[in-house]
Amino acid sequence: MTNYIFSILICYISLESWRHQSTFELSYLFSFLPLSFFFAFPDDDPFQPVTQDETVAVGGVVTLTCSVKENDNSSLQWSNTAQQTLYFGEKRALRDNRIQLVKSTATELIITISDVQLSDDGEYTCSIFTMPVRTARATVTVLGVPGKPVITGFDDAVEEGGKVTLTCTSSGSKPPAKLHWYRDQEEIQGRPDVVESNPDEPTYTVTSELTLTVTRNDNNALIACAVDHPSIANGDKRTEQPLSVLFSPSMSIQPESDLPREGEKFFLQCVGNGNPEPTAFVWRRTDAELPPLAKVDGAFLRFESLNKSDNGVYECQADNGIGMGDITHTLLVQDPTAMSTSSGVDHAVIGGVVAVIVFIMLCLLIVLGRYLIRHKGTYLTHEAKGSDDAPDADTAIINAEGGHSGVDDKKEYFI
Repeated sequence: MTNYIFSILICYISLESWRHQSTFELSYLFSFLPLSFFFAFPDDDPFQPVTQDETVAVGGVVTLTCSVKENDNSSLQWSNTAQQTLYFGEKRALRDNRIQLVKSTATELIITISDVQLSDDGEYTCSIFTMPVRTARATVTVLGVPGKPVITGFDDAVEEGGKVTLTCTSSGSKPPAKLHWYRDQEEIQGRPDVVESNPDEPTYTVTSELTLTVTRNDNNALIACAVDHPSIANGDKRTEQPLSVLFSPSMSIQPESDLPREGEKFFLQCVGNGNPEPTAFVWRRTDAELPPLAKVDGAFLRFESLNKSDNGVYECQADNGIGMGDITHTLLVQDPTAMSTSSGVDHAVIGGVVAVIVFIMLCLLIVLGRYLIRHKGTYLTHEAKGSDDAPDADTAIINAEGGHSGVDDKKEYFI
């Protein structure tokens, strides 16, 4: 009898709470219920509500579903983490437009909470007011979305062989995010993540450091810090930092042509690859002074008219303020009639092709001649057989093949 009275009282208070748009907390009333009001139910209890836990990121939408197999006309109710009634059947009980009713039947109550916030994290309760009251809990885990990582520590270019320390920071994650470092597309190892809780909210700030000893190959390389977190649906969030490495120039000399010929104009170009690019070039001849007709034009050494006396080893030095680089080139002036190796190769190929074509044509002429000779003999034989003396023609042929001839039988045929 007591349980029946308490059930009626609970239903009345819930309805009054809805009618006055109150946020009366039923948990205070439940605390006064006798322990006998609650007891263990069998696993196959058809009136026992069934719920499931949900995980959602901040700003997302979570759906809460409560269902029973059977109902005795009792109402289903959803309550939040503070035991405030959200929906009692199809009746809204809390003034929060984020909470909407999806479905309400005798055996199912489905609601949604949009624009989820960290404060929505916790246990939600579904109740059915049977005799006695049955409840089920659903844990809503709200994921704090980490902010885009920020890379600090790189302000100016670093000389080759120097060290640079980069720091990556991301805030707002729950649970703590994981940070990963990449050089271009290859993952590299940084120091272990440092996790700190944020004041006044249940989120974390994660920090990671990366120290590199840079080489010239690191110039313009992209160092990326990526955040890995279950709240990020597609891939990861990342920030990239290009590196600038200062290094001395590496040198090469590019001649105007591979066949410098006597009497022609010619130049050598000195190419320096460094950061910054070299701006000062020095040309010299290792075994003598520069030729009188050789003029230095920055990175170029120009010859107005090549001479055999210009043969020698030429050296170029370049300076970019970080260091110097040098390279040598051996100049060998050829005769005016000299032909390049590639030209000789081209002529050899052409001659070979012509020889093959001539050979094929000779073979075709020989085969064609033999064919015509053979068919000419057959033609004469058929002409003889077509005359009035065809039998004698056959005899003449047989006799000729057999080696027998007679005066009386000898006949001549003119075609």
